[in-house]
Amino acid sequence: MNTAGTIDRPLTHDPQKQAPMKPSPSEPAGSATEDVTSIGANESRQNRNREMQLIPEALARAHMHERLHEAERERRALRLAAARRMQRRAERASLRARRALAIAVMH
Repeated sequence: MNTAGTIDRPLTHDPQKQAPMKPSPSEPAGSATEDVTSIGANESRQNRNREMQLIPEALARAHMHERLHEAERERRALRLAAARRMQRRAERASLRARRALAIAVMH
């Protein structure tokens, strides 16, 4: 069964491959608008296809951007933790030195 496509279910979705619309006999001649070139439609379709193809790239770029920010935040947290450890170590060394000095002065 080889049936032609309908408006709701065309044989193809490419407008260039679809059959051109014929004016119906009930319409007066010249009532329809002139045929519009499909150059603008093709350009917009190509732009849309190009944009659709670039979506994964944009998502990957955004993902990498987020990962870089996350890595930078983690590095800052690690540096802060190391600085606090060194500060506590320096405070303990300072207390030991003060005690040693106090003991030396008392003897």
